[in-house]
Amino acid sequence: MILKLGLTGSDCVNNVKIIGVGSYAPERIVTNSDLSEIVDTSDEWISSRTGIKERRITEGEDTSSLAAKAALNAIKDANINPLEIDLLIVATTSPDSFTPSTACLVQAIIGADNATCFDIGAACSGFIYGLNVGTQFVKTGAAKTVLVIGAEVLSKILDWEDRSTCVLFGDGAGAAILSKSETNGILSIFTGSDGKGAEFLKCPAVTVKNPFASNIDKKSSVVSMNGKEVFKFAVKTMPIGIEKVLKDSAYTIDDIKYIVPHQANMRIIEHVAKKLGIDNEKFFINLDRYGNTSAATIPIALDEMSKQGLLKNGDKIILVGFGGGLTFGSVLIEWLI
Repeated sequence: MILKLGLTGSDCVNNVKIIGVGSYAPERIVTNSDLSEIVDTSDEWISSRTGIKERRITEGEDTSSLAAKAALNAIKDANINPLEIDLLIVATTSPDSFTPSTACLVQAIIGADNATCFDIGAACSGFIYGLNVGTQFVKTGAAKTVLVIGAEVLSKILDWEDRSTCVLFGDGAGAAILSKSETNGILSIFTGSDGKGAEFLKCPAVTVKNPFASNIDKKSSVVSMNGKEVFKFAVKTMPIGIEKVLKDSAYTIDDIKYIVPHQANMRIIEHVAKKLGIDNEKFFINLDRYGNTSAATIPIALDEMSKQGLLKNGDKIILVGFGGGLTFGSVLIEWLI
């Protein structure tokens, strides 16, 4: 069963907009050639199949550290005090621990003492899910300022002997700050899930092992993926997400300056562009330099676009993603920074 949740500007009272963005990636750059010394692969093999040329890999920093640095950059961009943050959400598949949440660890690092904090587990769709939750908190008046972070240290949950997965992923974090506003910047949101595809992309946690358990199924906490099925899911749901947020708004694809997709695979993006009949140039791409950072891909891209001056006041953009769960979602934004 697919669950769909959405909202439009008319559903609630308060308007919401993004007032700041930030990102952080580890300094260590690992190229495709570097990986060819670890597993049986090559730059040509990886580049031709994914579009990825390099990725950032942490040399010791955990998810909370990356998330906090991205958060502080977003706070600086928004020109606010961390004490103004009412809600702090971290979207991650690679938390520091089961408990405390990564969000609570980030709270302590950045000094957001007044925030309620929790994590969201929606894999690569996590940042969009976080924007959805945060937006609804602001719209209903339950919060005025929300920090949403997508952060991953995927390198700690990869099988570095599996060339089908270890070449795809990287580490990084991105953040956005939502605020109550006189003008509406979050125009439409759509999210969905399909748990029937849970086996296609997964990373097991702890095995059930206690004095009363029998037939213990030993699990390895590393990422595994059925690439063919994930590809099929992505090229099906990404157009649905784009079309849905447009349908729920007053805009058409011609009004959209950029589509910011989850940065997983260039072939997926090209397939979606062809399916929608739009030019590849409308999609912002940086996966060649970061690889797939799961929940962090979209906010890292947003921050890069902002810093490069690609986004002007009033521009309409669509964020669209998919991920393990299976999950998917999209957001139509008017850039009002």
